[in-house]
Amino acid sequence: MTWFLGLGITGVVLLALSLIFDGLLDGALGGALDGVLDGWLSLPVIAGFVAMTGFGGAIVLGSGWAGPTGAAGAGALSGVGAAWLTYRLSRALLRDQTAVTPTTDHLLGTSGKVVTAIPADGFGEVLLHLAGQPLKCAARSARPVARGTEVWVEAAPTETSVVVRPVDR
Repeated sequence: MTWFLGLGITGVVLLALSLIFDGLLDGALGGALDGVLDGWLSLPVIAGFVAMTGFGGAIVLGSGWAGPTGAAGAGALSGVGAAWLTYRLSRALLRDQTAVTPTTDHLLGTSGKVVTAIPADGFGEVLLHLAGQPLKCAARSARPVARGTEVWVEAAPTETSVVVRPVDR
């Protein structure tokens, strides 16, 4: 039984290490078998197999249902089940899609307010709202714009600057 418990504890330690060294074994066999084992040789899958093989074997051996050979077989069967579940869960998590990340193109046409006056020949600052979040950007305009004026974004030449025009009402 000590061997089975040691195997189970080793699996738990491997699982803890997989949190630290995520993806270590994923690329170790780069291109082996043309991707047939893609994801199956990840550290969490191996850790799940080893832990369940050890603990499953210890449970069967400790309950007296079978001897060491039967316990090893039952443990290996439960280990394969745990590895399969770990693989499926990791694939499901990797397929989880989030919303599109906002880019500078999403700023075009948004309105905002000038927080630092924009001179005709330099930069000022505007407060915009992108995806519900406030975003302060450097701003240029073809004509001077006073603080507090509502503006629309005409262009976004860089990640942190915009070209604006005052809103005519």
